[in-house]
Amino acid sequence: MNKAQLVEAVAEQLGGRKAAAEAVDAVLDTMVRAVVAGDRVSVTGFGTFEKVERSARFARNPQTGERVKVKKTSVPRFRPGQGFKDLVSGSKKLPKEGPSVKKAPKGSLTPGKAGVAATPAAKRAATKRAATAAAAAPAKKAAAKKATTAAAAKKTTATAAKKATATAKKTAPAKKTATRKTTARKTTAK
Repeated sequence: MNKAQLVEAVAEQLGGRKAAAEAVDAVLDTMVRAVVAGDRVSVTGFGTFEKVERSARFARNPQTGERVKVKKTSVPRFRPGQGFKDLVSGSKKLPKEGPSVKKAPKGSLTPGKAGVAATPAAKRAATKRAATAAAAAPAKKAAAKKATTAAAAKKTTATAAKKATATAKKTAPAKKTATRKTTARKTTAK
């Protein structure tokens, strides 16, 4: 399917070719601009578009076999969503009517990087959550450190007690045996 065919398919659902062409162009343009800016565009059930940095590397020229240095570059990446994968693999049936990729239930998504549909209110809420989490992080780390230290101290104490008990058990029978042998030698010597 090319872009013209996509516009025709959307036109059937929207009712007009001009409106469909404008809608397709607007969606594609918005997605491209967001990815170029470094944002992630995530469409629930369909997939995620993002910009990925490729580091400089060496490759081989297939014709000559010589090593060629490839510069650092940025490329777009698409990762299909689970709903899309299920439909393509056949584990899920494609609905006869309605959208093939359903909208997520309200409140089930958490805002990640700023996406296409991120509102200013959602951005402010995400910033507040991040600030709250950052403020609570040192307290959580300190509590975890104390708990870890206490657990280590208990473990060390328990290990030392076990070693002392084991050493006492080993040495106690040895003393008795040594005493018996000494008594036996004295008796034999008389």
